[in-house]
Amino acid sequence: MKNNDWKDRLGVMYSTNPDFQYNTGDKEEKDTLPKEKQLLRISLDKRNRGGKAVTLITGFTGTGEDLATLGKLLKVKCGVGGSAKEGEIIVQGDHRQKVLEILQKEGYTKSRII
Repeated sequence: MKNNDWKDRLGVMYSTNPDFQYNTGDKEEKDTLPKEKQLLRISLDKRNRGGKAVTLITGFTGTGEDLATLGKLLKVKCGVGGSAKEGEIIVQGDHRQKVLEILQKEGYTKSRII
């Protein structure tokens, strides 16, 4: 069935072109690279966080679902909160060494602490 929800088309003017395709702005997600080819960088970040330190994991290439799964694994293993969005995983607190060990056990061999 064709998705014909008017809320998806807000802001679109009338078009007389019969071949008009509405662009929703959705980007195609990249395929997830194998674990051994991921170049993950682990760093400590305190900027714009009210002085609180967080462990920042960047460089993940893949789907949002795979990013969320990896983020959840790291948060559970470290026993803290955090988030995973836009190719970054944020783990609350300074857990750089522990995150590196967890990633290496999971097969992310090219991970490194910056």
